[in-house]
Amino acid sequence: MNPASPEHQEPDAPRDLVGIGIGPANLSLAALAQPLRDLDTVFYEQRPAFAWHPGLLIEGATIQVPFLADLVTLVDPTSPWTFLNWLRSRERLFPFYFAERFHIHRAEYDAYCRWVCESLPDLRFRHQVDAVRWNPERDLFEVDFTQLDSDGEAEALGRTYTRNVVLGIGTEPYVPEPLKPLTEAPGVPVVHAADYLDHRAALLAAEHVTVVGIGQSGAEIFLDLLRNRPAGRENLHWLGRTEAFAPMEYSKLGLEHFTPDHTRYFHALPESARDRLLAGQWQLHKGIDAGTVAAIHDELYRRTLHGGWPDAVLTPGVRVRTAGRIATTQVELHLEHDRQASRSRLTTDAVVLATGYRERPLDRVLAGLDPYMRRDSQERPRIDEDHRLVLDPSVTGSVYVQNAETHTHGVGTPDLGLVAWRGVIILNSLMGGEAYGLPRRTAFTTFGLTRRQQVPPPREAPALTPLVDDRR
Repeated sequence: MNPASPEHQEPDAPRDLVGIGIGPANLSLAALAQPLRDLDTVFYEQRPAFAWHPGLLIEGATIQVPFLADLVTLVDPTSPWTFLNWLRSRERLFPFYFAERFHIHRAEYDAYCRWVCESLPDLRFRHQVDAVRWNPERDLFEVDFTQLDSDGEAEALGRTYTRNVVLGIGTEPYVPEPLKPLTEAPGVPVVHAADYLDHRAALLAAEHVTVVGIGQSGAEIFLDLLRNRPAGRENLHWLGRTEAFAPMEYSKLGLEHFTPDHTRYFHALPESARDRLLAGQWQLHKGIDAGTVAAIHDELYRRTLHGGWPDAVLTPGVRVRTAGRIATTQVELHLEHDRQASRSRLTTDAVVLATGYRERPLDRVLAGLDPYMRRDSQERPRIDEDHRLVLDPSVTGSVYVQNAETHTHGVGTPDLGLVAWRGVIILNSLMGGEAYGLPRRTAFTTFGLTRRQQVPPPREAPALTPLVDDRR
């Protein structure tokens, strides 16, 4: 097969929008775009079907945003693709009503998204995008892709032309450099949290397990292991660099950092100010849900009821300097506690790396656009308020990005609660008008001294004249 001569050609007429990746962000965009009959879209995904963090769909685990943060509700509650409509279609609306749940199960959210996928005709799974280029002669983007068979092997090559592109390629598991030797240790279960469920049986069977990373994923995995290991023989270590097993900031005004108001404020700041602010906001999105912290403490406490302490060591403020393999059955972690200036070694039979995720580099897909891209002082892509890459003026089309703009749009970038709002920003930009209306104000907090346009104050009710004057 020759990429220059595609064997599968899309229609000659250019698309209005090609989406790359089908995660929650682009799925939301596809759902919101579907009723817009004048917009011709297609979305490509190399996986065979939708899957939302399948390795972390631990029984009982919930998402950390209310169910209203589905794919569409916060911008269009009348959409047929709301979470509540999915419940209705499954005859589960009354059970949900009586359950009085605001935060739903992760597995439930995943099933809901797969239901939405079944309803949208513009989604193309098993399509791997290989390159995106700007064609100046046609004033269009060229998108080359490989169509995959059921085994994930190349079946045909294709190309489509489009006026605009939106990247929704999401994040990828992150393993810090000192921990990478662990992933190469043969015979020892060393897995990233993203693959936890695939290796859960082996981890439960291991004599001693260490969880590295004390964010939400690490907490959920530690709790699951703790609940399923015998009392007194838990043989668990949980450690990470953060100074404490800190709860996530979940106060009502704190949550207003995940509003469009804060996003606009953040984007308008100078680059250096944005970087400083992000570094100090970790507890808004990297802490542990208070309910999970309580469940861990309850489980540990329950195991002391008959005397003794559980064999579980929980140590914050610890980093792994290096790691190595011992024979073929164990790994050794070389630990350092910065505050104590102390070091030690830990031998373990299995490791779960709950070390988080990082935005996938855009350069992998957009290498062909590199000459046109504008970058900041740290060589990161510049992204405008409408989530578009800042490109050379000779490129008349737009490349939008989703969940790749934390450095320009702040902590709300990966938050599910802003997915639908961002999708409407992109659609309104594409359509050159209000495909969907958006509120002008979304927070009680006023971020910054320079006030942005606000919702007009409510009209005052006219004074009423008493019908009866009972003064004496």
